[in-house]
Amino acid sequence: MNQPAVSCIPNASKMSKTKKVLEEAREIQNPELDLADKGISSFEEMPGLLNMINITRLTLSHNKIKSVPPGLANLVNLEILTLANNHIEELPLSLSSMPKLRILNLSFNRLYSLPRGFGAFPLLEVLDLTYNNLNEKNLPGNFFMMETLRALYLGDNDFEYLSPEIKNLKNLQILVLRENDLIELPKEIGELTRLRELNVQGNRLTILPPEIGNLDMISNKAVFRLEGNEWVTPIADQLQVGIGHLMDYLRSETYRIMYNRYLTNKPAIPPPCIDKAKKTSRIR
Repeated sequence: MNQPAVSCIPNASKMSKTKKVLEEAREIQNPELDLADKGISSFEEMPGLLNMINITRLTLSHNKIKSVPPGLANLVNLEILTLANNHIEELPLSLSSMPKLRILNLSFNRLYSLPRGFGAFPLLEVLDLTYNNLNEKNLPGNFFMMETLRALYLGDNDFEYLSPEIKNLKNLQILVLRENDLIELPKEIGELTRLRELNVQGNRLTILPPEIGNLDMISNKAVFRLEGNEWVTPIADQLQVGIGHLMDYLRSETYRIMYNRYLTNKPAIPPPCIDKAKKTSRIR
C-alpha cells in the first residue's frame, strides 16, 4: 500500500496553521497579524487576508514570498508592514498609496528595482531596504520626496553614488549606507540638519565633502560610522584622534583647500570591497 510522501506533511501542517491564525484574527478582529516563518510562498496561501481592513500591523517575515499583489493596498489601516527575509523581486505601485503606512521593512529580499512613483507614501517614517540589489540607476524619480521619512536603511546594496536629491528628506534622522560600493557622498547630505546617525562603513570612499561638517555628529546620541573605507591620510589621521577632531577638520579652510585640490587631481577609485555576485539575494 502506497504511503503519502513525508515531505508533503509539514507543508500541509504549516498551511493549516496559517489558516487557523487568519480565522482567529478575523474572529476577534485582531489589529495585529503575525505570520512570520510559516513557510508561505504566495499570498494565495492566506485566503481572505486582503479583505481584513482592520489590520494595523502585518508581519510576513522569514517566508518564501516572491511577489506582492496590488490588492495589499486594500489594507487601508495598515501602519506597519514587515516583509523582511523573503524572495520578493518586484513590488506593486499601489503599495505607495497606502494612506496610513508608517513603517515598511523590505530588507533581505531580491529587489533590483522599485516601481515608478514609489516615493509617494503620504506618512512613511521608516523604510528598510537593507540587503537587496538596488543602485542609484533603478530608484524611481520621486524616491527622495518622502518628506515624512525619519529613517532610511539602504545598507548592503549596490550604490556607487547617492543622488543630491537626498537633501529633500528634511526630517531624516537615520541614514544607513553601509556595505555598498559608494565612491563619493553628495555635499547635500550636509543639509540634513536633523541627521543623528550616518553609517557609511565598508564602502569605497576616500574623502568626505566639507559640508558633512555642518552635521551634529558629536553629541551623546549621535552615531557616525566610517570604518572600512580607504580614507586619504588627513582624514585617517583625524579619525585616529576621534570623530570630534574629524568634524572640526572638515569645517576648516585647510580641509576645503585640500579637498578641492584632491578632486582636481582626479584620484584613482578604489576597487570594490566585496564580490556582490555571491550575494544570496542574486539567487534565482
